Amino acid sequence: MQSFRVSINEIAGCESLPSSALFVQTSRRNLAAGSTHSAPRLGSTCRSRSAGSITRRNAFEATAVVPTAPESPPKATEVHHGVFVESPPPLPSHDDDSDLEVDSVLAKELSENGFKSTRRTKIICTIGPTSSSPEMLQILAANGMNVARLNMCHGTHEWHRNIITTIRKLNRDKGYSVAIMVDTEGSEVHLQEIDQPVKVEAGDEYTLTVRSGVRQDRTIGVSYDAFIDDVQVGDMVVVDGGMVSLEVLDKAGPDVTCRVVDPGIILSRANLTFRRGGGIVRAHNAMLPIISSKDWLDIDFAISQEVDFIAVSFVKTADVINNLKSYLRARSSKPIEVVSKVESYDSVPNIPDIVAASDCVMVARGDLGAQIPLEDVPSVQKEIVVRCRQMGKPVIIASHLLQSMMEYPTPTRAEVADIADVVRQRADCLMLSGESAVGAYPDKAVGVLRAVATRIEEWCRQEKHGNIVLPQLTQAPDGRTSEELCASAATMANNLGARAIFVFTRRGYMANFLSRCRPDCPIFAFTDKQDVRTRLNMRWGVMPFRLDFGQDPETNVDRTFELLKRRNLVKPDDLVIVVSDVRYSDKSAIRSVQIRHVP
Repeated sequence: MQSFRVSINEIAGCESLPSSALFVQTSRRNLAAGSTHSAPRLGSTCRSRSAGSITRRNAFEATAVVPTAPESPPKATEVHHGVFVESPPPLPSHDDDSDLEVDSVLAKELSENGFKSTRRTKIICTIGPTSSSPEMLQILAANGMNVARLNMCHGTHEWHRNIITTIRKLNRDKGYSVAIMVDTEGSEVHLQEIDQPVKVEAGDEYTLTVRSGVRQDRTIGVSYDAFIDDVQVGDMVVVDGGMVSLEVLDKAGPDVTCRVVDPGIILSRANLTFRRGGGIVRAHNAMLPIISSKDWLDIDFAISQEVDFIAVSFVKTADVINNLKSYLRARSSKPIEVVSKVESYDSVPNIPDIVAASDCVMVARGDLGAQIPLEDVPSVQKEIVVRCRQMGKPVIIASHLLQSMMEYPTPTRAEVADIADVVRQRADCLMLSGESAVGAYPDKAVGVLRAVATRIEEWCRQEKHGNIVLPQLTQAPDGRTSEELCASAATMANNLGARAIFVFTRRGYMANFLSRCRPDCPIFAFTDKQDVRTRLNMRWGVMPFRLDFGQDPETNVDRTFELLKRRNLVKPDDLVIVVSDVRYSDKSAIRSVQIRHVP
């Protein structure tokens, strides 16, 4: 029979813990192989005879004394919703805290705005011509950019390498922790390179051609040789998921004459979708592989640059994700997470399998809305967000979040409402595409995302919106115990009004489980691995720190308290929940949950 060990210092006389701690731990050595008994959640509460305390009896059949009225955390100051135009001042240096690394923007938000007002939803920015300078990259990072996306549809490897080098230099010099995502082009039909974005008006006529090297006025090349065979007179050619719509007027040899129906801006290497009779034309997809030969070259480039994430475009089945993961394991010494982009008609029926196979999922609403009815996009988005949360996979919402800010300095009210709905659904990340790549106000767009996300998160905590039932993820006793401990930690943090949850993790495993629970307080994830720290930038509510671990877990906790107090990130008597899954030796692999007051 599976056994659990509960150690509570008031009962067991454990002298290594402070008197304010409740300590629940399970040993992996005690988990019987094949056992079907799961670690239960903390259970009911009853009044103790001792004055001023509550006796909490849980399903472990152990009793702990917990103070009835822990000191309330100080009220958070009002979050500043303006746009930073300079990087935050460097943090004060301390001789003894060089082994603790924290993003300087996060540290500034925590110290100025308080734990409750610190943003949980992460921000991804696509880097392009208007955001590629070192100065603008620094502004975006200071405004709250967590992940920089490099779109391989545009630019050369050398251009992208320079961006990666600049971001990593900013991380080192300014104390940022910006992760890097490479987004593959995919095997869909694309326009060829054009010198600069083209603004088209309704009624304008343009020629699309399969000829290469075309430089004629109002003529744009198409990268797909069979384009002339697939398209018919009367078809609608949708550019970039609806940025521009063209009606096919005539076909002559390699050229297709079109008239602009919906005006907008045509970007270099924009993807094309064909519509006929109100439906999507899918014949041209049949002969195209999901990952093209160019994509494999871009993936090899991403491996050589040791990026954090690789996004795969137009994923239709889980097989392509599994194949790419095998390829990465064989060729990359650094773990790289795979992001599946759901943006095609064929991917919708396979959403459960795609989510299960992926490390992260992106809802690319622009292209998705060009392939399925527009009225279906919100329900598909909600389905993916809920399924990703249930399975503990980060989910990114992309496309047209702030489309008007491509040209204007303020968003429309409808765009703000859309962002608020995404945050209310508890998605992990919001992503800017053209708004930050070629838009006129990339810094202001990031500021809008930060302000709206922070305010709506606060409202959700007050009104208890966004709670869903989380199913069990694994049948293995080891994984089930981790799930239960994290669920208990999140419940305790919410019920006790904890300032934060501290998790000590080498792989990010428990931090991911905690993020899935969406607790009211932020999750401080301490890891000794830099690549784990940057990957945790994609997880909702996780504030990643890099910390050199010692061999004694209690010493690590006490040292962390001291280092954070020096940085004014915690204060004496703050209530925190401490979770650990760190294996300190082959003979001692213990997961634990503690209720601690900062000394």
